[in-house]
Amino acid sequence: MNGINHRTRAGFTLVEIMIVVAIIGLLAAIGIPNFVRARQTSQTNACINNLRIIDQAKQQWGLEYGQLATASPQSTDIIPYFGRTGTHMPSEPLGGSYNINPLSTAPTCSAALVNSNLHNAVLPF
Repeated sequence: MNGINHRTRAGFTLVEIMIVVAIIGLLAAIGIPNFVRARQTSQTNACINNLRIIDQAKQQWGLEYGQLATASPQSTDIIPYFGRTGTHMPSEPLGGSYNINPLSTAPTCSAALVNSNLHNAVLPF
């Protein structure tokens, strides 16, 4: 043989690596906002469910003690009516706080996102 040395190089070219990075970036650009939106929706739904639980406990308290619609229970009054949730008020997943309100008024959350979604939700209260 004429001394020609044929070496094959193993590895990826710069163009191939750039294509893979671009695909990963595209997938991240699509996936991350959807993940954030799903997380926020989940937290909002958890907060709405907590409001439902608080309202049911408040109504049970009012029935048991024969309170008028204008009575305002404290959180310590309604804790025994939470059932399996334990011996504490549910925590607010969006960083707000719950307002129990009088018996005739549904409980609210200080998180504006939850209160705006309450109009779209079908709730028993």
